[in-house]
Amino acid sequence: MFTGIVEELGEITAVEELGDASRFRLRGPVVTEGARHGDSIAVNGVCLTVVEHEGDEFTADVMAETLDRSSLGALAVGSRVNLERPTAVGARLGGHIVQGHVDGTGSIVERKPSENWEIVKVSLPAHLARYVVEKGSITVDGVSLTVVEAGPDYFTISLIPTTLALTTLGLKQAGDPVNLEVDVIAKYVERLLGDRAQEATK
Repeated sequence: MFTGIVEELGEITAVEELGDASRFRLRGPVVTEGARHGDSIAVNGVCLTVVEHEGDEFTADVMAETLDRSSLGALAVGSRVNLERPTAVGARLGGHIVQGHVDGTGSIVERKPSENWEIVKVSLPAHLARYVVEKGSITVDGVSLTVVEAGPDYFTISLIPTTLALTTLGLKQAGDPVNLEVDVIAKYVERLLGDRAQEATK
Protein backbone atom coordinates (compact mmCIF):
# COMPACT_ATOMS: atom_id res chain seq x y z
CA MET A 1 0.00 0.00 0.00
CA PHE A 2 1.12 3.54 -0.78
CA THR A 3 -0.02 6.94 0.43
CA GLY A 4 0.54 9.13 -2.62
CA ILE A 5 3.37 11.08 -1.01
CA VAL A 6 6.07 11.07 -3.71
CA GLU A 7 9.56 10.47 -2.34
CA GLU A 8 11.56 11.61 -5.33
CA LEU A 9 11.60 12.44 -9.01
CA GLY A 10 13.25 9.55 -10.80
CA GLU A 11 14.29 9.08 -14.40
CA ILE A 12 13.92 6.38 -17.05
CA THR A 13 17.43 5.35 -18.12
CA ALA A 14 16.59 2.45 -20.46
CA VAL A 15 13.58 0.81 -22.09
CA GLU A 16 13.75 -2.74 -23.45
CA GLU A 17 10.86 -3.99 -25.58
CA LEU A 18 9.88 -7.58 -24.74
CA GLY A 19 7.11 -8.23 -27.25
CA ASP A 20 3.98 -8.04 -25.12
CA ALA A 21 5.83 -6.29 -22.29
CA SER A 22 8.58 -3.77 -21.59
CA ARG A 23 11.44 -3.69 -19.11
CA PHE A 24 12.24 -0.29 -17.65
CA ARG A 25 15.45 0.72 -15.96
CA LEU A 26 14.93 3.61 -13.59
CA ARG A 27 17.21 5.81 -11.51
CA GLY A 28 16.09 6.73 -8.00
CA PRO A 29 18.70 7.02 -5.23
CA VAL A 30 16.11 7.36 -2.44
CA VAL A 31 13.77 4.49 -3.33
CA THR A 32 16.60 2.10 -4.21
CA GLU A 33 18.21 2.41 -0.78
CA GLY A 34 17.84 -1.06 0.71
CA ALA A 35 15.78 -2.27 -2.27
CA ARG A 36 15.66 -6.00 -2.96
CA HIS A 37 14.38 -8.26 -5.72
CA GLY A 38 10.60 -8.54 -5.40
CA ASP A 39 10.07 -5.22 -3.61
CA SER A 40 7.33 -2.88 -4.80
CA ILE A 41 7.90 0.68 -5.99
CA ALA A 42 5.20 2.94 -7.37
CA VAL A 43 6.16 4.58 -10.67
CA ASN A 44 3.80 7.42 -11.63
CA GLY A 45 1.23 5.71 -9.42
CA VAL A 46 1.71 2.21 -10.87
CA CYS A 47 2.88 -0.48 -8.47
CA LEU A 48 5.84 -2.24 -10.11
CA THR A 49 8.06 -5.07 -8.86
CA VAL A 50 11.82 -4.69 -8.62
CA VAL A 51 13.51 -7.28 -10.86
CA GLU A 52 17.12 -6.15 -10.46
CA HIS A 53 18.80 -3.52 -8.33
CA GLU A 54 22.26 -2.07 -8.82
CA GLY A 55 23.53 1.17 -7.32
CA ASP A 56 20.85 3.82 -7.58
CA GLU A 57 18.98 2.07 -10.40
CA PHE A 58 16.43 -0.72 -10.60
CA THR A 59 14.60 -2.57 -13.36
CA ALA A 60 10.93 -3.46 -13.51
CA ASP A 61 8.86 -5.42 -16.03
CA VAL A 62 5.64 -3.83 -17.27
CA MET A 63 3.04 -6.20 -18.72
CA ALA A 64 0.70 -5.42 -21.65
CA GLU A 65 -2.27 -4.94 -19.29
CA THR A 66 -0.39 -2.21 -17.42
CA LEU A 67 0.84 -0.57 -20.62
CA ASP A 68 -2.73 -0.52 -21.98
CA ARG A 69 -4.36 0.79 -18.79
CA SER A 70 -1.76 3.37 -17.79
CA SER A 71 0.41 6.04 -19.38
CA LEU A 72 3.64 4.09 -18.80
CA GLY A 73 3.71 3.08 -22.46
CA ALA A 74 4.40 6.72 -23.36
CA LEU A 75 7.57 6.85 -21.26
CA ALA A 76 10.97 6.97 -22.93
CA VAL A 77 14.59 7.32 -21.92
CA GLY A 78 14.93 10.60 -20.07
CA SER A 79 11.32 10.75 -18.90
CA ARG A 80 10.93 11.93 -15.30
CA VAL A 81 8.72 9.83 -13.04
CA ASN A 82 7.27 10.01 -9.54
CA LEU A 83 8.65 7.31 -7.24
CA GLU A 84 7.33 6.06 -3.91
CA ARG A 85 8.07 3.03 -1.77
CA PRO A 86 5.23 1.24 0.07
CA THR A 87 4.29 2.72 3.41
CA ALA A 88 5.63 0.93 6.48
CA VAL A 89 3.25 -0.53 9.05
CA GLY A 90 2.81 2.02 11.81
CA ALA A 91 3.97 4.94 9.65
CA ARG A 92 1.95 8.14 9.31
CA LEU A 93 -0.62 8.05 6.50
CA GLY A 94 0.30 11.41 5.00
CA GLY A 95 -1.91 11.14 1.91
CA HIS A 96 -4.67 8.55 1.52
CA ILE A 97 -4.90 4.82 0.81
CA VAL A 98 -3.32 4.23 -2.61
CA GLN A 99 -3.03 0.74 -4.08
CA GLY A 100 -0.92 1.51 -7.12
CA HIS A 101 -3.64 0.00 -9.32
CA VAL A 102 -4.42 2.56 -12.03
CA ASP A 103 -8.12 2.84 -12.89
CA GLY A 104 -7.61 4.80 -16.10
CA THR A 105 -5.86 7.74 -17.66
CA GLY A 106 -6.77 11.37 -18.11
CA SER A 107 -4.89 14.28 -19.59
CA ILE A 108 -3.99 17.79 -18.57
CA VAL A 109 -6.63 20.13 -20.01
CA GLU A 110 -5.34 23.47 -18.76
CA ARG A 111 -3.22 25.12 -16.10
CA LYS A 112 -4.04 28.39 -14.33
CA PRO A 113 -1.09 29.71 -12.33
CA SER A 114 -1.55 32.14 -9.46
CA GLU A 115 0.83 33.75 -7.02
CA ASN A 116 1.12 30.85 -4.55
CA TRP A 117 -0.46 27.83 -6.23
CA GLU A 118 -1.70 26.53 -9.57
CA ILE A 119 -5.12 25.20 -10.54
CA VAL A 120 -4.91 22.27 -12.97
CA LYS A 121 -7.87 20.86 -14.88
CA VAL A 122 -7.68 17.15 -15.74
CA SER A 123 -9.95 15.18 -18.08
CA LEU A 124 -11.77 12.25 -16.50
CA PRO A 125 -13.04 9.05 -18.18
CA ALA A 126 -16.83 8.86 -17.87
CA HIS A 127 -16.79 5.53 -16.03
CA LEU A 128 -14.70 7.04 -13.21
CA ALA A 129 -16.69 10.24 -12.70
CA ARG A 130 -19.00 8.72 -10.07
CA TYR A 131 -16.04 8.05 -7.76
CA VAL A 132 -14.77 11.63 -7.81
CA VAL A 133 -16.30 14.17 -5.42
CA GLU A 134 -15.39 17.68 -4.34
CA LYS A 135 -12.94 17.65 -1.43
CA GLY A 136 -12.44 13.92 -1.96
CA SER A 137 -9.11 12.24 -2.68
CA ILE A 138 -7.70 11.18 -6.03
CA THR A 139 -4.29 9.99 -7.14
CA VAL A 140 -2.77 11.67 -10.21
CA ASP A 141 0.48 10.11 -11.45
CA GLY A 142 0.95 8.69 -7.97
CA VAL A 143 0.37 11.99 -6.14
CA SER A 144 -2.35 12.09 -3.47
CA LEU A 145 -4.45 15.19 -4.14
CA THR A 146 -7.70 16.80 -3.04
CA VAL A 147 -10.37 17.42 -5.66
CA VAL A 148 -11.36 21.09 -5.90
CA GLU A 149 -14.14 20.78 -8.48
CA ALA A 150 -15.71 17.58 -9.80
CA GLY A 151 -17.32 17.82 -13.25
CA PRO A 152 -18.97 15.18 -15.47
CA ASP A 153 -15.80 14.58 -17.48
CA TYR A 154 -13.13 16.52 -15.60
CA PHE A 155 -11.88 17.55 -12.19
CA THR A 156 -9.59 20.27 -10.91
CA ILE A 157 -6.78 20.16 -8.38
CA SER A 158 -4.81 22.88 -6.64
CA LEU A 159 -1.05 22.37 -6.60
CA ILE A 160 1.18 24.01 -4.02
CA PRO A 161 4.78 25.02 -4.83
CA THR A 162 6.20 21.89 -3.16
CA THR A 163 4.12 19.59 -5.39
CA LEU A 164 5.05 21.60 -8.47
CA ALA A 165 8.75 21.42 -7.62
CA LEU A 166 9.05 17.83 -6.44
CA THR A 167 6.72 15.85 -8.75
CA THR A 168 6.09 15.45 -12.47
CA LEU A 169 2.93 17.54 -12.12
CA GLY A 170 5.13 20.62 -12.26
CA LEU A 171 6.35 19.48 -15.69
CA LYS A 172 3.12 18.31 -17.34
CA GLN A 173 1.64 20.44 -20.09
CA ALA A 174 -1.80 20.56 -21.73
CA GLY A 175 -2.40 17.30 -23.58
CA ASP A 176 0.03 15.22 -21.49
CA PRO A 177 -1.44 11.96 -20.12
CA VAL A 178 -1.67 11.18 -16.42
CA ASN A 179 -2.50 8.03 -14.48
CA LEU A 180 -5.60 8.14 -12.29
CA GLU A 181 -6.52 6.03 -9.29
CA VAL A 182 -9.81 6.83 -7.57
CA ASP A 183 -10.51 6.27 -3.89
CA VAL A 184 -10.77 2.49 -3.39
CA ILE A 185 -13.21 2.95 -0.50
CA ALA A 186 -15.77 4.43 -2.91
CA LYS A 187 -15.50 1.36 -5.14
CA TYR A 188 -16.00 -1.03 -2.22
CA VAL A 189 -19.03 0.92 -1.00
CA GLU A 190 -20.56 0.85 -4.49
CA ARG A 191 -20.05 -2.91 -4.76
CA LEU A 192 -21.48 -3.60 -1.30
CA LEU A 193 -24.55 -1.44 -1.88
CA GLY A 194 -25.06 -3.04 -5.29
CA ASP A 195 -24.95 -6.53 -3.79
CA ARG A 196 -27.37 -5.48 -1.06
CA ALA A 197 -29.79 -4.07 -3.64
CA GLN A 198 -29.65 -7.31 -5.63
CA GLU A 199 -30.37 -9.38 -2.51
CA ALA A 200 -33.34 -7.16 -1.67
CA THR A 201 -34.94 -7.84 -5.06
CA LYS A 202 -34.65 -11.62 -4.80
